[in-house]
Amino acid sequence: MPRGDKDKYTDKQKRQAEHIEESYEERGVSEEEAEKRAWATVNKQDGGGKKSGSGRKNSAGKK
Repeated sequence: MPRGDKDKYTDKQKRQAEHIEESYEERGVSEEEAEKRAWATVNKQDGGGKKSGSGRKNSAGKK
């Protein structure tokens, strides 16, 4: 997967990033910087792309 590929993100994460990006652009941030900040925010909130697969623990097991 090439760097910057957003295929591993859920539709919800993509929508969130789009809204965040628009908000930054409204505040005068450049389009490129707004996109970077938006995806950084989504990654910080959700920890990256889709979270599924064998060996994944559910959040109930976390302390």
